[in-house]
Amino acid sequence: MIDISERAQAHFQRLVAQQNEDGLGIRLRVVAAGTPSAQCELEFCTPSDLTGDEWTVECEGFNIYVDTESMRWLDPATIDYETTPTGSQLNIRAPRIKGDAPGEGAGLVERVQFVLESEIAPQIASHGGRISLVEVTSGGVVVLRFGGGCHGCGMVDVTLKNGVEKTLRERIPEITEVRDATDHETGDKPYFARAG
Repeated sequence: MIDISERAQAHFQRLVAQQNEDGLGIRLRVVAAGTPSAQCELEFCTPSDLTGDEWTVECEGFNIYVDTESMRWLDPATIDYETTPTGSQLNIRAPRIKGDAPGEGAGLVERVQFVLESEIAPQIASHGGRISLVEVTSGGVVVLRFGGGCHGCGMVDVTLKNGVEKTLRERIPEITEVRDATDHETGDKPYFARAG
């Protein structure tokens, strides 16, 4: 089930009205569903754009059409239009969009990889960085390699300890330590330059 707040409906209604086109609705679909790069895509649509097998969510003054293949990734989901002191933002929360977390029987490497791909990598990517798993030792030590803007970054130690290690240890208690195997001396485009 998709829950669309009154604020989000009012926001969509304003957008649809601005287009000044009869029968205009909004199509919602998931791109790259079940993967770490999954995201929701919204676009205006007319009745002629529809295939007829979409799920229809009736709202005041317009409809939202959900792509049939996307529905399983969006159940449950919430759509809200939130106002903050710095502006307003449409937020879609769909906990299943990136796939289901590994089950109880999953190995340590699989669980580490899932947390890296679903939670940590998107944050690092927002700064132009990359992170990859090198190994997980039998003692629970996770060894990582940074790339992109994190390669040679002056803040990588803070990112590693206060971000990556903290998140991994909270999600996976068996982890004892997180280490960086990157040769940061060879980084040529760091997000923050190292102090000379």
